[in-house]
This record gives sequence, C-alpha cells and structure tokens, in this order.
Amino acid sequence: MIIALEGIDGSGKHTQATLLRSRLERSGFSTVLFSFPRYGQTFFANSITDYLAGRFGSLSSVDPHLAALFYAGDRFETKPSIIAAMSDYDVVLCDRYVASNLAHQGARMPTSSCFQFIQWVATLEHEVYGLPRAQLTLYFDTSSEAASVLIRSRAQGSSTSAAADIHESDTAYLERCREVYRMLADQNFLSDWQTISCLDASGHVRDPSTIASAVWDISYPAIAQSCHLRQPI
Repeated sequence: MIIALEGIDGSGKHTQATLLRSRLERSGFSTVLFSFPRYGQTFFANSITDYLAGRFGSLSSVDPHLAALFYAGDRFETKPSIIAAMSDYDVVLCDRYVASNLAHQGARMPTSSCFQFIQWVATLEHEVYGLPRAQLTLYFDTSSEAASVLIRSRAQGSSTSAAADIHESDTAYLERCREVYRMLADQNFLSDWQTISCLDASGHVRDPSTIASAVWDISYPAIAQSCHLRQPI
C-alpha cells in the first residue's frame, strides 16, 4: 500500500516519515520511502529547484499550471520505481505525493477556481500520467507561524542551508496551503485522509515522539489489513 505524508512546509513530515519507516521495519514490514521532489534524481526536479529559487520569477508571477507540471513530471519520472516498489514492499511511504501539488499550487488560485484547478492536477497525475493513488494520506496540521519558526530554525542549524525558498518564505501562502489541505482532508479527496495535529491545546508544537505514536495508532490498522493482519514484533 501507498501511504502519503502531507502538510505545509515546516510541519515535520520528513521526521515523521523516517520514524514511521523505522517502526515498520522493526515490526517486520518491508518498507521503502520516496521523498518528493526527488532533487538531483530527475529532470523535472532540476526545474523545481530553479522555480523555488525564484529563477522563473516571484511566486505570484509563475502560473500555477506550469509549476504543477514540474511537480507532476517529477513523479511521472519516478513512476516505474513506485510501481516496482508496490510489488516488492509491504508499504510504500511518500514524503509528499500528489496532494502536495493539489494544495501548494491550488493555494495560488482564486477561491472561485481552486477546486476546478485541483481536479485538473488530479487528472494530470492520476489519469494522464497514471500514478497510483495513495490508500492512506496522513495530514500533519500545524499553523503557518509554528511552521515558519521550524523553517528558520532548520536553516540556522545547517551550514549548507540556503535562505527559505519562495514557498517557505511567504507565511500568508503557507496559511492558504493549510486551508486547501484541510479542505482536501475534509473531503477525503482521492484517498482516506487522517489529520494529525502537530500542536497541543495551548498551541505549542508537540514532541515528535508523541506525534509518532499518534501516527502509528492511525496507520497500523490500515497497514495490518493491507498485509493480511500480520502482527507487529
């Protein structure tokens, strides 16, 4: 089965994908993790690098349809590996998948045409390019303010990190992405969506291990059913 981990930049998706992969492997499930975009591995990922660096213009000046084609193309190049992994592994984890394109580019469309655009991207990825659907989408919900703090901390903590890209540096845009993600989750769009709050009742970021426990409690029943009720070690 395919499990997609989704959320705005700075929501901790990659950390949770790594923790989930480790727990699955300890529990006897064969698992592979794809992280999108696949920087340095696909032709389209090179264009995404240029786009995020602002080489095609500012966020507001690049048509969302063009940006969506870059991200969809990155997955289309990866499609043979995904299909093979579905046969070779119990669980295929995707740190970002199709829903990232829906949310991040849909957030840049006028509200009146947002859903029409989302359907266009979904048709492109799943019907034209034939990418398999995720059976489960784990959505990590956090505020744009909390995400921005994590993004700044991540950049300051790495001697090689560049400045925030044109997505990460726009807090209002991140909040709009969050709104689109919530809409997709509410509709279980193209997948079974499960929302995991990254913030506690006081608005503070929850400990990654606490979030990971919630992820396991949500995902294990679906994984066990997909793998014929195999019991964890």
